[in-house]
Amino acid sequence: MSVELQTQEDPLRVIHIFRAPLGGLFRHVCDLIHGQKKIGLSLGLLCDVTTGDEHADSILNELAPLCTLGVHRIPMSRRPGWSDVTTLSRINRICTDLSPDIVHGHGAKGGAYARLVAQRSGANSIYTPHGGSLHYSAKSPIGFIYLSLERILQHRTGGLIFESQFGAQTYRDKIGAISCSYKVIHNGLHDSEFSPVLPDTNARDFVFVGELRKLKGLEALLQAVHKLRARRNISLLIAGAGPDAGYLQRRIAELDLGGCITLSPAIFPATRAFSQGRCIIIPSLAESFPYIVLEAAAAKMPILATNVGGIPEIFGPYKECLLPPGDPVALAQAMEKVLDAAEQAMEFAESLQAYVKENFSASVMLSEILQFYREVLKAC
Repeated sequence: MSVELQTQEDPLRVIHIFRAPLGGLFRHVCDLIHGQKKIGLSLGLLCDVTTGDEHADSILNELAPLCTLGVHRIPMSRRPGWSDVTTLSRINRICTDLSPDIVHGHGAKGGAYARLVAQRSGANSIYTPHGGSLHYSAKSPIGFIYLSLERILQHRTGGLIFESQFGAQTYRDKIGAISCSYKVIHNGLHDSEFSPVLPDTNARDFVFVGELRKLKGLEALLQAVHKLRARRNISLLIAGAGPDAGYLQRRIAELDLGGCITLSPAIFPATRAFSQGRCIIIPSLAESFPYIVLEAAAAKMPILATNVGGIPEIFGPYKECLLPPGDPVALAQAMEKVLDAAEQAMEFAESLQAYVKENFSASVMLSEILQFYREVLKAC
């Protein structure tokens, strides 16, 4: 396929497909839309209509004027099922009508849809897993299905973008050798985001910001708080929403932690939530390359995070400070250390902020992704 990559008369046409307008994946797509619009690309967006909240709706409304190929919301189920046949047919019609040069799928579902419709619409497919299927074990029934589908879709993939070296290696380990063009392109932040966030006067000791899923290490966090509360006063804010919110509420009641843990709906932007704590806790059991770590570092917040996914790549020379996942004893000890040595925690936060600013730039991310688009199109 021969495609003019970028001219004033014939701008590159890109459609981004993903399922849920939530979390870091959504933030990443928003950054791509804003950045790619500035350099003249014609853009479209496809996502689920049943997921998200008022904040997501507001952001999508803001993106609409930037998307000359439209913002399209249709039902997309989280799990594979027969409804995917109808959804895929609708996506195929949209893409065929719009004739994109590139269909860029994000996450497991978006990546599957993008690769299945790209050839039919005369486009090339780019896939960014964002963790997605790669979080699953082939030993679990759903993991076996997801990873098998990934292998089947390999031959339909024009190019793979991984946000971390960890993601690329996990793909090799679980899917096999990478048979198409690929590149590791780290997520990045804008210069304006590197501004210290000061805690409010009524800030808690710690704050968790994110989706309420067991995968985020909620059980270890509750157990750590339970251990600490036995010997000292401690306060924690948990801000977020998600499928395991009910489980979280039950466990807080069972452990009698209602007096020291405050639950809040998701708070936007994340910096507003940061100001309500003196230290960010990210106790995840699995991650890809989480924006929340980048954002907390940019805000010069003390961070307690686990050694999973691409987080060690964010911490770089400071990765030895990361905690083992699912270990409430180690987490409780680290929390107590922050409480007892607040000045030392702030000094570390300043060092990490400087490292992240130097190494994780949104402008570099956008430039490298555009260059990768060009490489994939030239190879056709």
